[in-house]
Amino acid sequence: MSKVKKPSSVKSSARELAEKIKRNALKERAEKERAEKASKASPEVEEEEVVVDVDGKGESDGQPVTFRTFSELKLIPELMEAIEHMKYTKPTPIQAQSIPHALKGKDIIGLAQTGSGKTAAFAIPILQALWYSQAPYFGLVLAPTRELAYQIKETFDALGSAMGLRSVCVVGGMDIMDQARDLMRKPHVVVATPGRIMDHLEHTKGFSLKNLKYLVMDEADRLLDMDFGPALDKILKIIPRERVTYLFSATMTNKIEKLQRASLKSPVRIAVSTKYQTADNLIQSMMLVLDGYKNTYLVHLLNEYAGKSIIIFTRTCAHSQRTSLLARILGFAAVPLHGQLSQAQRLGLLNKFKAGSSNILVATDVAARGLDIPSVDVVINYDIPTDSKAYIHRVGRTARAGRSGRSISLITQYDLEMYLRIESVLGKKLPKDPSPDKAVLEALHVHVDRASAEAIRQTKDFHDKRGKRRGDDREEK
Repeated sequence: MSKVKKPSSVKSSARELAEKIKRNALKERAEKERAEKASKASPEVEEEEVVVDVDGKGESDGQPVTFRTFSELKLIPELMEAIEHMKYTKPTPIQAQSIPHALKGKDIIGLAQTGSGKTAAFAIPILQALWYSQAPYFGLVLAPTRELAYQIKETFDALGSAMGLRSVCVVGGMDIMDQARDLMRKPHVVVATPGRIMDHLEHTKGFSLKNLKYLVMDEADRLLDMDFGPALDKILKIIPRERVTYLFSATMTNKIEKLQRASLKSPVRIAVSTKYQTADNLIQSMMLVLDGYKNTYLVHLLNEYAGKSIIIFTRTCAHSQRTSLLARILGFAAVPLHGQLSQAQRLGLLNKFKAGSSNILVATDVAARGLDIPSVDVVINYDIPTDSKAYIHRVGRTARAGRSGRSISLITQYDLEMYLRIESVLGKKLPKDPSPDKAVLEALHVHVDRASAEAIRQTKDFHDKRGKRRGDDREEK
């Protein structure tokens, strides 16, 4: 009996297999047709790329400057009045290429050197659109540091001064209840660090960004780093997907996958600098220093550039505090800027430097991004940064907006490997400055050594006073 049924069973299995293949083929064809229809309805995200070389003219590969004066843009009179008051006579390359696209409602990925006018490049289109909407919580600007956030707010306030702009800066280190009250006044633009705005979204009753129209991520590569990832992910889930998004940064390395999280819609990519580039009008050099004589070399340079505006970069908060104390003990007008100072102290010291009452700022990398202090003459790398990108941003504090500038790196035998890496990234060997005369150095060393001992003692006192109130050195919360 089993022998009789076997052929029938085989035929039945073959038919079933054929039917299964047919069903799968029909299913695949239906899915393909659906995908084709969907692609016609909403085309795949593509980048429209506009590349501009740093030549000051905003032209590259036959790509002309989109506009040459702000009056060509047909901006509202109130915004034009503010632009004229701020003496924005001619657009920078990043402004010339990005603003026209932004005014059309395009998403923007903007790569430009620090000091290139990025803030105005995203503020002007937002304020133009806001004039016709007048909606609260219209724009959110995320910045990696508190100081940069305050500076962005200042630019928005200046540009929006004639149109009744309400803005608020929401960063860590300031009273959260005061900030909550400010947010309840329904500002048009919120400038924030990711951690603190997330706190308000979770805990401030009545505050919501459900009607947000513009998201800006300034210094986007830093914002998309792992430290900011969790807060940023939460923010991107809460805010509307239908919005305009701007990403601006001096460098944008391997962040493309993370950029997709920002739901960019057919973004225009505008590059005003090569991957790693410093300004043409920046003179860079290095000075080899003897072991145990770094402070002496530093003081020698401070004497050489007496009266100039100087930023000294250190790797740690302790070095920043100690080096500024050393300079003050020796009669220089120096102030520190680092994460172990309160927010009020940091803003006060930064304003002293901006105003010129102190001409030397001793900072950790918190000050290396986005701070627009156009009068800086010299940058001194007391400690070499551990990554090349940080070096680019540090030296970007000088030679801004067409001015010339100088950067000098103090190199010990232990720094050579890192410095060679920086030279490799820059694609050029940096010249070596001659060391000061040995007799001059030895005479100076006696005084510097004595002052260093006193600076170490005062730094210890500073840390002891902080006690349990000591915060972490992450500055970007």
